[in-house]
Amino acid sequence: MGMAKLRVGGSWSGVLEVDLDDWSVGMLREEVANRSNCGGGPQCINLICAGRVLKDGDGSEKLSQLGVKNNAKILASKVSTDQDGKSVKEEFLAEEERAKRISRLKASATNLASRHADGSLPVEDFNLELENQSGEKVKLGSETDQRALMMGLMLHANAKALMRREQYRDALEVLTMGEEAFSLCDPKLIEMVDNVSILQIDMVWCYLMLRDISWLSVAGIRLAKAREGIERAHGKESSRLRVLQGGRYPELALYLRIELLEGVVAYHSGQLQKSKDALISARARYFQLQIPDETLSLLMSMGYKEDESKRALRMNLDVASAIDFLIEEKEKKARKREEDIRRQKEIKELKGYGVTPLKKSVDLQKLNELISIGFEKEIVAEALRRNENDIQKALDDLTNPETNAVIQDVIISRKRKRSRRAENHASSGSDSASASNTIPEQNPNPSVPLPETAPLLPEIAPMEEVRDVEMEEELTEELYRADAYSDYDIQITKEGEAINEYLALLASAPQTST
Repeated sequence: MGMAKLRVGGSWSGVLEVDLDDWSVGMLREEVANRSNCGGGPQCINLICAGRVLKDGDGSEKLSQLGVKNNAKILASKVSTDQDGKSVKEEFLAEEERAKRISRLKASATNLASRHADGSLPVEDFNLELENQSGEKVKLGSETDQRALMMGLMLHANAKALMRREQYRDALEVLTMGEEAFSLCDPKLIEMVDNVSILQIDMVWCYLMLRDISWLSVAGIRLAKAREGIERAHGKESSRLRVLQGGRYPELALYLRIELLEGVVAYHSGQLQKSKDALISARARYFQLQIPDETLSLLMSMGYKEDESKRALRMNLDVASAIDFLIEEKEKKARKREEDIRRQKEIKELKGYGVTPLKKSVDLQKLNELISIGFEKEIVAEALRRNENDIQKALDDLTNPETNAVIQDVIISRKRKRSRRAENHASSGSDSASASNTIPEQNPNPSVPLPETAPLLPEIAPMEEVRDVEMEEELTEELYRADAYSDYDIQITKEGEAINEYLALLASAPQTST
């Protein structure tokens, strides 16, 4: 076959002249490693041609025998090597620890979603609640749907944190678990939101960052589904999103990433013209999202941080709108802090009322409704608790003089016991509160029997699973940091590098398309 040209891109870009009948994969790998200044030697380079990883085999096979032809495109990517001299055992233990962490993460997300989706009294001082892009609390579908959505959102937020730390392999596993969680939701609910579509895009981004072309067959399908889902959720040309966001453009960076990934997939599928069109469109968006230094300096001189200034400028068309955006976001954060403090107080109050026979918390809305009629709060809370938040049955108990008197006696007796427990705790220095919650209360008025379905003392439900507090805190911390714009907040630096890399590969490719 003689001499041939190979067009290499990735860790090193250029054209190599080789004898396909003489060169092996090992020789090509060594040449690319030398030209890319890879300190780890040939073993730090992966070579991919036509969607296949080129493997050394026994070293006797030549490039021509592996189907490599003149003008073939080769993607070279660097892989981590064992530069620290870790033993096989250490590597195995590290992998085992990583697998354990992923398992803990999934279990914690499952437990958190289960506790917060069914209306049970939270053991924490916060509630996990679903919100729309305006920050309003929403309830979507059944309890199963709520639980699946919460779990999917928690895992997606955690995966994004891993992506920011460039831990793409771990992020991909967590994204896969998030995808599984979302799949448990009613499909009609999923069509209303863009979260699953963004998760699909994040998965393909991880594929690219890992330089793993084995994903090629599924990446195109994921991107097609993501584009369809985003258009359905955002409206044609983002018309619905524009109304929701008051004329802002938070989605531009997201569309830049989609078009880049579509261009990459088309390139590796041999659709060069389609790849070029997508990459040129992505490059135009990239230039559109560049922030002038003087504009950034202006916002930072007003006291705003660099990251939040860049975010505001990328999502708005002019400086005045960006400033308005920053002011609104600051006000939203202040309101959220106030809401969190208020909710913490509510949860503390609810814990004082105990749980219903089915281990639910007292319904605050019904509590306030009955208080507005003129009943005392503590009596109303006990009436609702023992009647499983059935407002009519609670009202019957409150308006029945005998039952009302029994409830009041129960509350007085309970207060006395709590007071004695507090005194005993103070004198002995021991913590007996959790054990004493299960002490049965005597009916102070035996002539009026209480409903058999309602225990007299609020009992905190025993924990059925051992909480992984560390992992739960990691999951909820990421959710707490996120806001309505987090999914669209993309730095685009790596996107710009990838656009240039693949446009360079296209420029060096034969001027044909399929």
